[in-house]
Amino acid sequence: MNSANIAAHFTDEHGEILIRLARLTIAAKLAIPDADGALRNLIATHLSAPVFQEKRGTFVTLKIKEQLRGCMGCLTPSETVLEGIQRNAINAAFNDPRFPALTGHELEQAAIEISILTSPQDLQYADASDLLNKIRPDIDGVTISKGRARATFLPQVWKQLPKPDDFLTHLCRKAGLHSDEWKLGELDVSVYQVQYFNENG
Repeated sequence: MNSANIAAHFTDEHGEILIRLARLTIAAKLAIPDADGALRNLIATHLSAPVFQEKRGTFVTLKIKEQLRGCMGCLTPSETVLEGIQRNAINAAFNDPRFPALTGHELEQAAIEISILTSPQDLQYADASDLLNKIRPDIDGVTISKGRARATFLPQVWKQLPKPDDFLTHLCRKAGLHSDEWKLGELDVSVYQVQYFNENG
């Protein structure tokens, strides 16, 4: 299990339960035998604790052989952790527009990661240099927006893009903007932190 550099509000045991929740939710959608009953039992026996009823932004990420196979989430705390993990597990498996719907065979191969977010905070900055200085590698998730264009990278993405300028360049491309858009000082930027858990330990 791993967690970002924020106060560890959710324990490793909580993380294990939420990963099981995500996996069983997908399995039940795929009509895998006994998955629906196991899912209902898990919710009844483990997920009534207040920590799972908190309203938080959540993401669910699926990987097969270390390659992304789906990632969907919500940045704002509009639903409980329980609700968000279930909804985003379904979306990551079946509704990510970058991938076809997950199969039962792929689910057996997939590693699941769940992320629990702090509330996003607007980041005020003067120019590109100031923006580079204010975002914190390995700590901040970053969301950018301009007009209808919008995209976010979870803090885990810093592992692949450790340089802030590269991070922002790729984030602009993800949003459908020019790769140098962040240098113009016209983006709305917000940051958040994440506690995350994955099946790889």
